[in-house]
Amino acid sequence: MKNIVAILAASLFATIATPSVAGPATDALTTCLADNTTGKDRKDMARWVFIGMSAHPEIQSLSNVTQADREAFDRKMATLVTMLMTENCTEQVKLARDKEGSNALKDAFEIIGRLAMQELMSNQNVNVAFTTFTKYVDQNKFNAIFSK
Repeated sequence: MKNIVAILAASLFATIATPSVAGPATDALTTCLADNTTGKDRKDMARWVFIGMSAHPEIQSLSNVTQADREAFDRKMATLVTMLMTENCTEQVKLARDKEGSNALKDAFEIIGRLAMQELMSNQNVNVAFTTFTKYVDQNKFNAIFSK
């Protein structure tokens, strides 16, 4: 039954990699964004998300993020988004917006956000951290359900 619990743990975060339904113009934009970001860029995006989440009052005490950290990563994100939208993927941005509306941009960046999370989730330490809770799961309850 430990395998079932481990699968459950992995599934909790599998939605990060689940693609959303998008039209062809949004797909082209997503491809352009992905092709024009590096692993470092995506890790920086994930750091920016972490920094943003750390602003939540119930999370603040778990992080030592400073205002200087926030400003530095806001600047990195602004530079990256500006480069992607106004230099690298301009035609795809216009086409996606014109053909599929303003949600196309949101959808494309959502997929890039998933790629950013995949950069972190592919690390063995992160995988271990997301499965260690399973040692506290009541195996007897799982056995009772899955042995039938």
